[in-house]
Amino acid sequence: MEDHRISALADLLAEAERTGQGTQPLTALHEDLTIEQAYHVQLTNIERRVKAGDRIVGKKIGLTSLAMQKLLGVDQPDYGHLLESMVIENRGEIPMRRVMQPKVEGEIAFVLKQDLIGPRVTVLDVLQATDYVVPALEIVDSRVSDWKIKLPDTIADNASSGLYVLGGRPMKVEELDLTQVGMVLYRNGQIENTGVGAAALGNPAACVAWLANALFRFGITLKAGEVILSGALSAAVNAQPGDTFTARFAHLGEASVSFTLD
Repeated sequence: MEDHRISALADLLAEAERTGQGTQPLTALHEDLTIEQAYHVQLTNIERRVKAGDRIVGKKIGLTSLAMQKLLGVDQPDYGHLLESMVIENRGEIPMRRVMQPKVEGEIAFVLKQDLIGPRVTVLDVLQATDYVVPALEIVDSRVSDWKIKLPDTIADNASSGLYVLGGRPMKVEELDLTQVGMVLYRNGQIENTGVGAAALGNPAACVAWLANALFRFGITLKAGEVILSGALSAAVNAQPGDTFTARFAHLGEASVSFTLD
């Protein structure tokens, strides 16, 4: 796909975000859109935002759980970039004007103390490179109308990234078994669903290893200090004005956020 077509598709997503009006699926416009091309669309918009003054603070891994893969009809993970403008304080508020069609999911976030450079990163490498882990909420969103997405659509749309919240208390990875960390996601005090660390590719650290290796082909590395959202532990839940979401994790504490009408 020529550079101008990559740029044109990036324009569609950027305009949808600017106006709050969803675009049609990119795969409806270009049925032959490949995963590789979709990542170049994503990178085009990320580069634009960085040039405009935003800053990359980490990465996110999406579609790591069977629940999320079933929800969106895909069969492999994807990844996107976290920007400084996406950070929401724990127990903070999100005006609905900042999002389009948000869903909330609970995840374990890794904060790195060392770079991770593919293509042969292992789970042990991830554990050794991790400074600490904390509970997180990711607010996923889509610039594609009605979430009518295929894998290339969500990849191009920065893996359907929206906003994210870090909470709880930092813990060293050697202090807990990541595969056995349980999570309960509440909406307005009612349990929506539950999950466990093993739901994310068997081990959240395996998700981070997958990411480091996947990024290698684009010449991108995971850097010390970056936040890595390792993937949803259960299905995402639709958010409406007035909703408060809290994800409570065994040992790690909780992360919480509310949605307001304005």
